[in-house]
Amino acid sequence: MKLVVISGRSGSGKSTALQALEDIGFYCIDNLPALLLPDLVQQMSSDASHPDQIAVSIDARNLLSNLSKFPDILNQLRQDHWAEYEVIFLDSSEATLLKRYSSTRRKHPLSDTHKNLQQSIESELTLLEPIASLADIRIDTTRLSLYELRDTVKLRVANRKAQTLSVQFESFGFKHGVPLDVDFVYDVRALPNPHWVPDLRKYTGQEKPVQAFLSSSPEVCEMIDDIKNFLERWLPRFSENNRSYITIGIGCTGGQHRSVYISERLASHFSQHMDNVHVRHRELS
Repeated sequence: MKLVVISGRSGSGKSTALQALEDIGFYCIDNLPALLLPDLVQQMSSDASHPDQIAVSIDARNLLSNLSKFPDILNQLRQDHWAEYEVIFLDSSEATLLKRYSSTRRKHPLSDTHKNLQQSIESELTLLEPIASLADIRIDTTRLSLYELRDTVKLRVANRKAQTLSVQFESFGFKHGVPLDVDFVYDVRALPNPHWVPDLRKYTGQEKPVQAFLSSSPEVCEMIDDIKNFLERWLPRFSENNRSYITIGIGCTGGQHRSVYISERLASHFSQHMDNVHVRHRELS
């Protein structure tokens, strides 16, 4: 039986992620009290008529005492061998969460006469730390549309083969901020920049003129080889340590040329040897 636990700050997209899993056959429960998780799993496992894929959302509406016990609950499930489980934690920048709440005029679940909206958003992350610290995958939804989030969940979670490492290469621009969900960050701003070649500025790293320019640079080739060598050595170690997901950020200044090209090259290389390799270009999307 497979259990997916979805958590994250209010407004980060938990309902959308849960609906994406429901669309592909998961039995989904929103806002489950954390202490009920073992009973739910045991009941589902002992009844053959129940679905063998369950997704539950656990958020800050739980009692604080329940959230603090979450690591012990998961550890007990592992020891009892009731389920194969994964924890997904969604988050967005505080500015984005404030904007989302302001546009919908919803009340934050932690808001009261003593806390304003910003204080509630800040304190929520502290409350959810017991879950966030155990996350197999973190998804930064700051710049994702609802449709992109649904596709991300389906692609990275639902379609991942059991016991295989899922690797995502994500290009981005440093001037727009480092993604919240990356495990490694490689800075490629030292490489020749096509932006300063007037004829290349309008193209991206997915297009042939920029690809030809960058592939002819020895520095670019050296950078790609160095990243390959590091990942080829260490990705198997993460997999052996039961790591399910790795997100590798490749950053240049604007996220249009160098980071896109290098992410594409790396994804193409590792997809020849691994089953679950994906690439995402944050600034292009």
